[in-house]
Amino acid sequence: MAPKVLISDKLSAAAVQIFRDRGIEVDFEPDLGKDKDKLAEVIGQYDGLAIRSATRVTPTILKNATNLKVIGRAGIGTDNIDKDAASKKGVIVMNTPFGNMITTAEHAIAMMFAVARQIPEASASTHAGKWEKSKFMGTELTGKTLGVIGAGNIGGIVCDRARGLKMKVLAFDPFLGEEKAAKMGVEKVELDDLIQRADFITLHVPKTEQTANMITAERIAMMKPGVRIINCARGGLVDEVALAEALKSGHVAGAAFDVFAEEPAKENPLFNLPNVVVTPHLGAATTEAQENVALQVAEQMANYLLTGAVENALNMPSVTAEEAKVMGPWVKLAGHLGSFIGQMTDEPIKAINILYDGTVADMNLDALNCGVIAGIMKRANPDVNMVSAPIIAKERGIQISTTNQDKSGTFDGYIKVTVVTDKRERSVAGTVFSDGKPRFIQIKGINIDAEIGANMLYTTNEDVPGIIGLLGNTMGKNGVNIANFTLGRNAVGGEAIALLYVDNPIPGDVLHTLESTGQFTQVKPLAFDVA
Repeated sequence: MAPKVLISDKLSAAAVQIFRDRGIEVDFEPDLGKDKDKLAEVIGQYDGLAIRSATRVTPTILKNATNLKVIGRAGIGTDNIDKDAASKKGVIVMNTPFGNMITTAEHAIAMMFAVARQIPEASASTHAGKWEKSKFMGTELTGKTLGVIGAGNIGGIVCDRARGLKMKVLAFDPFLGEEKAAKMGVEKVELDDLIQRADFITLHVPKTEQTANMITAERIAMMKPGVRIINCARGGLVDEVALAEALKSGHVAGAAFDVFAEEPAKENPLFNLPNVVVTPHLGAATTEAQENVALQVAEQMANYLLTGAVENALNMPSVTAEEAKVMGPWVKLAGHLGSFIGQMTDEPIKAINILYDGTVADMNLDALNCGVIAGIMKRANPDVNMVSAPIIAKERGIQISTTNQDKSGTFDGYIKVTVVTDKRERSVAGTVFSDGKPRFIQIKGINIDAEIGANMLYTTNEDVPGIIGLLGNTMGKNGVNIANFTLGRNAVGGEAIALLYVDNPIPGDVLHTLESTGQFTQVKPLAFDVA
């Protein structure tokens, strides 16, 4: 029986035809995504679901998706898909991360021009027959300093276009190395430095715990008088109330926003303020971009449904169906090793070195590399996947090296990941036991045997008596249940580490209690996707 796909949002006719030409049955219902009850009623019939942003794939939808194998998002953002629920259901989630980069970057540049010259207000005034020529005094972009927050795919294009406009470009991006910045022709700076120096500021980062509300009232106060702010990335990166007050006071000369903390944005503190340009999330709204992502998602979904090939998947590795049976646990391990490194590393990474030993050295190392790199990069960009992660790493000047060798130790096979920054090298190694479960076997050269759990605590300390009791008593007094407790040290009286696998995330006050004892050089909560 031919696979069956439902398209519940608006996709181009050419995308629909791709499915049909490949022998896949298609139901094109472009308004169905707005009717969640109807979608839940019919979703059980389909092997694939192709969507844009209108359809919300909730746990309720997935509960009824008895045959669903793949969800394809024509676009990069997948906030409208419950990826955890999809993973537990065994449904692959794909996106199209590169189809609308140029379009979104161009929209940011257009918004910058619009707010620099007050084009929307001037247009409305002229349409009204007022001819207020002296009212709309603008500013040139040439020679001005543009601060780009996030110099990845889209931000990098904005940097390039801004340099073409003869602007001086400052870039803040934790993963941007000095060498890559030099090649881009931008000055790599810290965020607060950028905030204080830029005439225009544009944001190009995903919304994460680290970036949510990153432009606070305090940071707005640090900005140069007359600064203009552009956000075509994600809503919630800027304190909109604080920005509105700064616009009213005149400290901020203008703002251009395509995205808002709450969407659809029917009301917002920025609405109806002078020299504020707003658009309804149009970053990817060009004919070319919409066609590109539609065709791309149709090809990806058809390839998976017909051949088992996985491309641009957010919740599983890009490996063939044959490889997946053997490599699945190792790909999961690779992601955990990368995630450990990513969560432990705050400074820009210059190089990632991956060693494969024994049986794992004969596997699909490209896929395993992607798993490691994606694990590292996910802290800064949750939308990154195993296909896009190596590209992003390359664009940011991170050097990737791989070494494979015959069995050299106790384990039949293991993976060791080392990252290099300007300040240090950090390494972690792991293996997969016969039960198929990944384990950490070495951290910082210290041998351990640690089961990997969803919530963990990593500590380092001088090897002295009492640490085990201190950790155990602190967890017990605060109701934190320890599922597994692993210790290691490099020498008697030397450096020691502990890894605690706990049932739930550790509250911040418990972490503070441990830190305040003065017994630990590091106390770090960790989270891993073990679904």
